[in-house]
Amino acid sequence: MMKRTVLRFMRSSGIFASLREANRRKILILTYHRFVQHEHGWATSATAFEEHLRYLTEYYSLVPLTRIHESLTNGAALPERAAAVTIDDGFRDAYDIAFPLLRKYSVPAALFVITDFVDGKAWLWTDKLRYITAQIPAGQTTIKFNEYKLSFEFDDVSSRLRAADEVNAILKKLSSEAKDAALKEIAASLNVDLPTLPPLEYGPVSWKQLKEMEEFGVEIGSHTVTHPILTTVDSEQLHRELKESRSRLETALGHRVTLFCYPNGSYDEHTRQAVADAGYRCAVTTKPILNGKVTDPLTLSRVPAENDMDHFVQTTCGFEELKSFLRASR
Repeated sequence: MMKRTVLRFMRSSGIFASLREANRRKILILTYHRFVQHEHGWATSATAFEEHLRYLTEYYSLVPLTRIHESLTNGAALPERAAAVTIDDGFRDAYDIAFPLLRKYSVPAALFVITDFVDGKAWLWTDKLRYITAQIPAGQTTIKFNEYKLSFEFDDVSSRLRAADEVNAILKKLSSEAKDAALKEIAASLNVDLPTLPPLEYGPVSWKQLKEMEEFGVEIGSHTVTHPILTTVDSEQLHRELKESRSRLETALGHRVTLFCYPNGSYDEHTRQAVADAGYRCAVTTKPILNGKVTDPLTLSRVPAENDMDHFVQTTCGFEELKSFLRASR
């Protein structure tokens, strides 16, 4: 409660506005993932997203991601307080909930999609754990896989999501094959039948919807074929994930695709070079800071979009970056 009070005071006193002005020549890129109609801790509600868009259109100049790329590579002029909205993965709620609001406020955006997900061939491995925990009755539950044995108390949706996130953080470090094996082991041990294709709640946009979104200012980029963490795969899979996703997008959309998003934001020099070699010209990470005018266009930073407005204003103005700088200078 005290932290929230301090945050509100800082916002009302103009501290965040001053920082926003001080950082007016930096570039803000925002990250979104899931959207829901009504307030829910794990996703951005329609009400919160609309509030974000109202704030952004009042205080920032919203531009397409490709325009930011042009500025960084060719020196093309950008307005002060330039900002871009990006959405990862390609869930159906990006079309059902976010898209109408983007159109209402005439806000351009970039949507990064997983091509096998859109093609209906797979669903996100992170969602499989969320699905599994949602099926388990209330009470004490133990999730076992590999050498892990984790105990959780399930009493509401939030407790199940927290458990899924904790297990997913461990699975994230495994290879794709090991992840799949662990998920099957977990599902079997808990007597949960995992569907081959995602249930509606976890479903993707369609190619028809993507084309419609493009017509109204949403740029479509690649988020790989199957969403592996690229720094953990071998060179053969790395190149396949990059090239096949781009080829599938270009075939379906009928034009060149040059935007890319690193799954989990994870990259190293090898993956960055592979992204460049695959024909992408602009790529985003999850490093949560603002971008300068000399930022590498293949490793752009993005700020996570906090749901409540006090935190949203705090993170977008560059306050977190200032805090990190002050800690490092001690």
